[in-house]
Amino acid sequence: MGLIDILTNQASWLLSYAVPFLFVLTVVVFFHELGHFLVARWCGVAVKVFSIGFGREIFGFNDRHGTRWRVAWIPLGGYVKFVGDENAASVPDQASMKDMTEREKAGNFHLKPLPKRAAVVAAGPIANFILAVAIFAFTFTFIGQRITPALVDAVTPGSAAEKSGFQPGDLILRIDGQKIDNFGEMQRIVSTSPGRTLEFVVQRNDREVTMTAIPDRKEIIDRFGNKMNLGLLGVRRSTSADDWVLQRYDPLTALWKGVEETYFVIERTLSYLGDVIIGKEAADQLGGPLRIAQVSGQVATAGFVALLHLAAVLSVSIGLLNLFPIPLLDGGHLLFYAIEAVRGRPLSDRALEIGFRIGFAMVLMLMIFATWNDLNHFGSLFGNL
Repeated sequence: MGLIDILTNQASWLLSYAVPFLFVLTVVVFFHELGHFLVARWCGVAVKVFSIGFGREIFGFNDRHGTRWRVAWIPLGGYVKFVGDENAASVPDQASMKDMTEREKAGNFHLKPLPKRAAVVAAGPIANFILAVAIFAFTFTFIGQRITPALVDAVTPGSAAEKSGFQPGDLILRIDGQKIDNFGEMQRIVSTSPGRTLEFVVQRNDREVTMTAIPDRKEIIDRFGNKMNLGLLGVRRSTSADDWVLQRYDPLTALWKGVEETYFVIERTLSYLGDVIIGKEAADQLGGPLRIAQVSGQVATAGFVALLHLAAVLSVSIGLLNLFPIPLLDGGHLLFYAIEAVRGRPLSDRALEIGFRIGFAMVLMLMIFATWNDLNHFGSLFGNL
């Protein structure tokens, strides 16, 4: 293979991953920062910079309020910088306080009442959740989903389903008290619950039967070669086209289903993290930018709707991550504000400095760990890069 062919292949590979990755991440980051920005404006906080990406500016402009809107070279996040901030992490700039004019003090984020500061900080993650709900609702309304009743047509011999007493013809009604409307909902709960005891209520003939089952943990390799540990129950549904329908929902129902979908992602994410902490799950599923890039490229091959779904899931994840009580993150600021509310006065500058340093170390360690997982899982991807 000649040098031109190698360069062409590498460029094609890079574009197939980079473009979907930048699209997904930019949309999610933009809405997160837009949440901070809009509530800040509403609360009378002056915004100096609205940046997508970090580092040197590629292009930008100033709006009539004096905010610099910019796109930077490192597309791994973004930030909104307020008057009174020392840096992108919204660390208070104590040195500049003395020289501020009355007008600047009026727009200073750190001089605003506690409820307004908390609202501005919480607005970013909330915007992420709203974006996810909107994307899910849009797809449920205009795209719809292919569904089939949660009917058991066959039971795999030796599976968790057979051991628990499932029979062909069973219609799954509820799992752990949650109503099941279709086979896909059942699959999703089971696949994210390997090794967990689940209570199933099924309709068998004219009566309801309650059973418990523990989905088997299986390593599955998808069509892209990714390895995943999923839960398998061992029941199958007919693949006949007549058994499947395309279901679309009215806007209000779709909105509610979007809320349910967002809640499901939050609940399962927290459940997985809890299992990692207690040692029931391995932490190798935690990924960073490399894995997001690869998954974005792979999902893009399934179409734009699938990429939108990924953006919704990633939006929930980023919103949830930012609520963790780690200094530098939104949750860390909210933790400081909660302490301030209890004490009746802000923490000292020294305490804030120590907290932000601890937070920086924790975030750095998390990034290193996630990147290490990426390199272990996608060594071939790193080699291509």
